[in-house]
Amino acid sequence: MKVTIVLGVIGSDVHAIGNRILDYAFTQAGFKVVNIGVLASQAEFVQAAVETDARAILVSSLYGHGELDCRGLREACIEAGIGDILLYAGGNLVVGKQDWAPVQKKFLDMGFDRAYPPGTMPDEAIRDLREDLGVDS
Repeated sequence: MKVTIVLGVIGSDVHAIGNRILDYAFTQAGFKVVNIGVLASQAEFVQAAVETDARAILVSSLYGHGELDCRGLREACIEAGIGDILLYAGGNLVVGKQDWAPVQKKFLDMGFDRAYPPGTMPDEAIRDLREDLGVDS
């Protein structure tokens, strides 16, 4: 049985090509991907995860406002009864060029299990997801 994950682009971001690449990569890796597309709200991520019994939410953001868009997502998951779901974020998550370590810390402090800098290849997140879920696919 495939593990279900919810994937999408949060906030006012519309980078559809990257979203499709991630969808393809995770699908090829054996996951059941529920892709909610671009311009997605936190509520849409949470609703999709609840409705599909997903084990992870993968948030993508390239336009630099990921920090603002993602703040409170863990709390929204807790409120919806899925507080233990894995949360990953990746992309250009903050405005301007910043050292990655402080940015990563911000996302971990916001309740994300993992955060990835711009240019991270999907294979890294796939490997981490398999490890975090304790599954082969």
